[in-house]
Amino acid sequence: MSRDRLRYWFDNTMSKGTPALIGWLAVASTALIVFVTLLATPFAAGKDAGALGWFEVAWQSLLHAMDTGTVAGDGGNWFFVFMMLVVTIGGLFIVSALVGVLTTGLEAKLEGLRKGRSRVVENGHTVILGWSDEIYSIIRELVTAKASEKRSIIAVLAPRDKIEMEEDLRARLGDTGTTLVVCRTGDPSEPSALDLVSPASAHAILVLPTEDSQLIKTLLALSHRDWPATRPPVVTAVSDSGNLAVARIAGGSHVEVVDSQDIAARLVVQSCRQSGLSAVYSDLLNFEGDEIYLRTEPGLVGRTYGEALTAYATATLLGVRRADGTAELNPATDGLIEEGDQVIVIARDDSEIRLATSAPAVHRDAIREPGAAERRPSRMLMLGSSRRRARILQELGHYLLPGSEIHLAGDQTKDFPAVPGMLVYARECDTTNRAALEALDVGGYDQVIVLSDDACDAQKADARTLITLLHLRDMRVAGAIVSEMNDERNRVLAEVAEADDFVVSSKLVSQLLTQVAENRHLAQVFDLLFSHRGPDIYLKPVEEYVTPGTINFATVIEAARLRGETALGYRLAGTSAVPPHYGVTLNPDKESPLTLTAQDRLIVLAES
Repeated sequence: MSRDRLRYWFDNTMSKGTPALIGWLAVASTALIVFVTLLATPFAAGKDAGALGWFEVAWQSLLHAMDTGTVAGDGGNWFFVFMMLVVTIGGLFIVSALVGVLTTGLEAKLEGLRKGRSRVVENGHTVILGWSDEIYSIIRELVTAKASEKRSIIAVLAPRDKIEMEEDLRARLGDTGTTLVVCRTGDPSEPSALDLVSPASAHAILVLPTEDSQLIKTLLALSHRDWPATRPPVVTAVSDSGNLAVARIAGGSHVEVVDSQDIAARLVVQSCRQSGLSAVYSDLLNFEGDEIYLRTEPGLVGRTYGEALTAYATATLLGVRRADGTAELNPATDGLIEEGDQVIVIARDDSEIRLATSAPAVHRDAIREPGAAERRPSRMLMLGSSRRRARILQELGHYLLPGSEIHLAGDQTKDFPAVPGMLVYARECDTTNRAALEALDVGGYDQVIVLSDDACDAQKADARTLITLLHLRDMRVAGAIVSEMNDERNRVLAEVAEADDFVVSSKLVSQLLTQVAENRHLAQVFDLLFSHRGPDIYLKPVEEYVTPGTINFATVIEAARLRGETALGYRLAGTSAVPPHYGVTLNPDKESPLTLTAQDRLIVLAES
């Protein structure tokens, strides 16, 4: 072996890290002890040392190498003492090197742990890939959903420092109870980094909505892994509707991809048509109150949907998922529930869902006859510039009557789609300027929508929205005001402006992703709820259904059934400004006395 090749081989072994260095030190120690033993054994006889064999000399050499103080007790032949001194000095260098190697290796290991490079060895955990502002809402919802479990794990993989991630989560979330949040540092689009969070054994995987190109790379990395037969579902959201098809191709059939811009636009449109709807959706999507469940109920097979509406004592029916996998919300009241169908219900917990032992009493004398709703064309003002504006205009076209007017005012108003049957006008102005708002004659509109400016960062956009809302409040606008907010924490500040509704679309999208991660079949249900294609949730005056006064909710269910609708709950006007539910009650008890006034609203599922 040439000198260069020998040196190359030595360099390669040294580059293998701490174990290789310890191995070389062990070889050097052995060589030193063997060398000294061979030379010192013939001279290991004397009046102090006595007759020593090679094993005793080797043992003495080992002790001298490990303990430098041992040399002070040596005696006998001068050459033997000299060799013990040699092995002591050599051991001093070797032990010093060993301490340095161990210290360096320990520091590297601690640094690796600090950086989050160790593998998460868990089963049934939830994996979150990426980092964005939505992570706080998602983890908060997951912690609430798993509060009844003795132990649950959430593993976060993001290209951030592990310690920083943990500190941010601790500052925003506080105590997570029985749920342990484990952070790991790495690029989610790198297969080797994905191994750190053991995705194959996870219960569900959430890919946070970040830049779409990075999101698609992460989906590709997930789709090219070796998965077990029971592959966990992957849930994510794209920020650009144009990338929706590409993301679904990249992820494959096991991925549920939500169009966050489309959902946000639908929420704004539906909320501007009726005040308080965002509070209903928030209550429906979070895990703190009642949630949506799919349940197989053999006792309802053969009964009509109308008969099943009051069949549950602790749950409220809102639809049926057919045996072929299609979901129907608010189906025909005379439609049958067949073998293999699942009912879609709202309940506090799936363990509490049970059928009623008897039919609840209905106060039929309180039910009012259905009447034709009066509708007229609307005048709507949309303030602010947002990439969701075009989608909002398209969605409004599905709900507003022909002849309605939509006025746009913001920094950029040139490019907007034509809406069939609608008159759309545009005007450029600074929506935070009082004079500009007064020039718009904001008091002459039925609804005012204040969009969040996505050209700014979230906090600055919310600050601009707050200024606009305060101006509108001071101008005493008579029409309903609906505003977009980016940060839920800013909603408390915005309530001073007394807008009719606030849509925190990022929070609602995060809640939707969490719900779908826990049960992927809910994706179809939520798609129908947020779409104009199916029935919508409405908040309608109590007096359209029943006589205001004391009744029970079973009477409300029957009044809605007679109109081909499904009653889900109510919203009390007296507590409509009180967080966290803002007067909304879903899935109330069907038989308990319920006092409703003419100012209260019933929450019903009805056709558009």
